Amino acid sequence: MEPAKIIEWTIKSIIIFLGGAGGFAYLTLFERRSLARIQTRIGPNRAGPFGLLQPVADGIKLIFNEELIPSRADKFMFVLAPIITLFPAIVIWAVIPWGTSITVFGYEITLYLADVDAGVLFLTAVASIAVYGIVIAGWSSNNKYALLGGLRSSAQMVSYELALALSMLGPIMLAGSMSLVDIVEAQSNWWFALKQPLAFIIFLIAALAEVNRAPFDMPEAEQELVAGYHSEYSGMKFALFFMAEYIKMIAVSAIAATLFLGGYKLPFIELPAIFGPLVLFVKILVLLFGMIWVRATLPRFRYDRLMSFGWKVLLPLSLLSVFVTGLIMVIIG
Repeated sequence: MEPAKIIEWTIKSIIIFLGGAGGFAYLTLFERRSLARIQTRIGPNRAGPFGLLQPVADGIKLIFNEELIPSRADKFMFVLAPIITLFPAIVIWAVIPWGTSITVFGYEITLYLADVDAGVLFLTAVASIAVYGIVIAGWSSNNKYALLGGLRSSAQMVSYELALALSMLGPIMLAGSMSLVDIVEAQSNWWFALKQPLAFIIFLIAALAEVNRAPFDMPEAEQELVAGYHSEYSGMKFALFFMAEYIKMIAVSAIAATLFLGGYKLPFIELPAIFGPLVLFVKILVLLFGMIWVRATLPRFRYDRLMSFGWKVLLPLSLLSVFVTGLIMVIIG
């Protein structure tokens, strides 16, 4: 293997990690300011100009918070759980394409870490690991409320991941490939969201449940579970759970933009490759604002209705979407 390639992959990995950490920090500020606007409040505006240093202040606070581990907890699993939850949120970014390639001093650099032939399969496989961290956190805390939160999360993930995976089949069928780069290139003229509106809507709803966002935040329903699976966590261990949720928000927005909204491309317009990351960033920002808007608007589901919605509504609709897509492709030939 060429040393230049190893250096390139190392630099890209560092950029992905630092970008995720920075994105998480300032997404919290973006959410708090957006919620304040929607609800006619001010939001954080004290730390730094326009409150821009608020994420830094929050980070410092979490670093110096006291770390507590319950005396009867399984200490090893208790510490491991936040790491298991955060790991998939970072690894997912390995296959998200931000553009094609650029040439710097005669050296060609691809604007993604890896173009995997089974990229969509990689996404579904890695994303499903996160639930293990949540379940382990609830179990290892030796707290009944935390355990209930972890069990709720596992049940929710199973019911909504089926619909999420089936909604991804539409773009795969239309592009004839599981490579995310191929799927983006197949949307040069028409976004798959226009050809697959039902699959796109199902993906957005299931993605909210996947990252435990309102109105699907049942694993941490504070009026019932006292914050759920992370009730016993504090300091940086709690920060890792917090970090994982927000990085996953950015990741599922990037996946939605890639599969359904043309990723780094604009329809009917050929932009230089250097603008690809900017185009994808704007699409991610719009989808993130949509998630925040939903949180500010809709009340939390009742748990039995949440499960019924996943199994009795989203799953049949996603199967219908796949069937209709396949039928149209056979008829058109």
